Amino acid sequence: MSTGLTGPSTTAADTATGTVGATPVGTSDEAAAEARSLREVVYHRLRDDILNGRISPRERLTEPKLGKAFEVSRTPVREALSRLLSDGLVERTDYGYAVVVPSLEDLRNLYELRITLELRGIARAIENPSVRHDEAVLREELGRWYVLRDAPPEPDPSFVLLDERFHQALSRASGNAQLTDALVTVNQKIRAVRMHDFVETGRIALTIDEHIEIVELVLERRLPEALTALHKHVGESLEVVMERATSAMTRMALAG
Repeated sequence: MSTGLTGPSTTAADTATGTVGATPVGTSDEAAAEARSLREVVYHRLRDDILNGRISPRERLTEPKLGKAFEVSRTPVREALSRLLSDGLVERTDYGYAVVVPSLEDLRNLYELRITLELRGIARAIENPSVRHDEAVLREELGRWYVLRDAPPEPDPSFVLLDERFHQALSRASGNAQLTDALVTVNQKIRAVRMHDFVETGRIALTIDEHIEIVELVLERRLPEALTALHKHVGESLEVVMERATSAMTRMALAG
């Protein structure tokens, strides 16, 4: 996956509100609204670039550089970076800011939480027979993975986004929106490392097959078997997961 900033990328909405490359004019209230809109544009685009791996953890993030990239003054950039710092997505460095990469200890804790959240979606349906998975959601997602099985993509770190979408759909189908929200948050925090776990052909094929197996078992209401298959998929042993994470972090450091 490429790194670097996406730049201003003006949209019709940006043009209508004057949020990109514009100087606030009019009343003080209008100027304040323009400034808030500009700050939001910079924040959301930077956040999207970070969460989707388009900014390398080794890339310098400075106010002058970002201001030039987004064609804005340093003020909205400073405010956006402050929010990203509060979000835990960037950290201060000697030269400005950099994307946060979880430590191995943090990864251990986050992966343990991920496994718990993943399994809970099916476990709650086992414990309570009245909980039924949304079959429409599952069948739609299953169709996507049948297509991928017939024409597997080349190994690419961006495959992690397809993987995340699958697990989000599986969780959402279980009917607990809060559970899904928590899973999305955890996956975002470990994405920068997990994306380097999909650079081998065998890993892609195995993931596709396991996704299909899990959904088919859930649709057949063979929930205990589905739970076992999902547990194996996300990592029966936390130590195995940490081994993969350590390897991914090593590849990321070399690629950086």
